[in-house]
This record gives sequence, structure tokens and C-alpha cells, in this order.
Amino acid sequence: MKKNWLIAIDAGHGKYTPGKQTPDGAKEWHFNNKVVQTIEKRLRKANGIKYIRVDDPTGEKDRSLIERVKLANIKQADLYISIHHNANTGKWGTWTGVETFVMMPKSKNPKSTIAAQCIHPKVVKAMVLKDRGIKEANYFVLKETTMPAILIEGGFMDSTIDIKRIRDRKRLEMQGNAIVEGILEYISLIKDRF
Repeated sequence: MKKNWLIAIDAGHGKYTPGKQTPDGAKEWHFNNKVVQTIEKRLRKANGIKYIRVDDPTGEKDRSLIERVKLANIKQADLYISIHHNANTGKWGTWTGVETFVMMPKSKNPKSTIAAQCIHPKVVKAMVLKDRGIKEANYFVLKETTMPAILIEGGFMDSTIDIKRIRDRKRLEMQGNAIVEGILEYISLIKDRF
């Protein structure tokens, strides 16, 4: 049985990534970072689990996707989790919900789907938003990682519905805690199945 698990955590975009903000200018990185800080706090106390943060923790530099993936691959992480908050048009609207992405097609990496199935419902519950489901995508961090990988969109920053929760620090902490609970469930399942 594996002694230590290594989780690669990615807080999405840097502070200055063009377009990654609410219609009134709040940067996505600040929301993503609050979630990641909660994950880090919990994982520091978890037995048998370590983590690496593959983005720039200050948000000042938007570390390239190639750099992030390379670091996770070199360190041989066991799971890669990319934290984001969505945008639809960049203007306020009433679209809503949480969605999680795995590599397309899902059959390429069934462990990614298991991770998503463990984590996604818990994030939906924590954010109290519509469940938009687990979806497939060809995002770089999903297809170029050598470990199971998921990308979470924890609500829409340009939604008049979702933004109330995204701006709530306690709600973002709940999202982070939900992700950790999902990680623990995933590790338990993987140990038993593989």
C-alpha cells in the first residue's frame, strides 16, 4: 500500500491574467486562492498526504500551464486538482452552477472520473448551486498530466446568483473543505480498487 499521497494543487489563473475577473473587476485568482488556502491548511494536518502547489502562490506571476504540468509530472503527483471559477459572457447574467471537467474521453483515465465523482458532488453541496455535472474537455492540465486530473469550476463569477456565494469567504472555505473530503474519499476508493 502506498505510504504517502502527493496532491498537486493549481489555483487557476494569476492576478493579472486578462479577462479572468468579475464584470466589476474582482480577480478570479482571489477566489481560487481562498479555496486553495483551505485545502493547504487541511492537507498539512492529514496523515500520509502531502501536496505541492504548482501555480505561483502569490498570484503575481501567471505560471504557464506547461510549467505547472511539468512540475506535477516531475514530482510524480498522484492527483492534480485545478481550482477555477467560471465566466459565461463577462457580463452579469443568471446562469448558474458548479461543473467539473476530466480529460476527453473519460475512458483514457478512469481514475480521473473516480476523483471527479468523489469531489464534484461535495463542491455542489458546499456552494449550494446547480449541479452542472461532470464533463469532458481537452484542457491542457487534464490531457498532459501523467496522473489523474480534474478541473473544478466552483460557480460563475459573472452570475448574479453565484457571485453572492463566491464572494462569501466562509462559502469558499466550505468549498475547500469539500474538496479535501473528496480527496480522502478518492484515496480510500483507489486503495481498495487498484
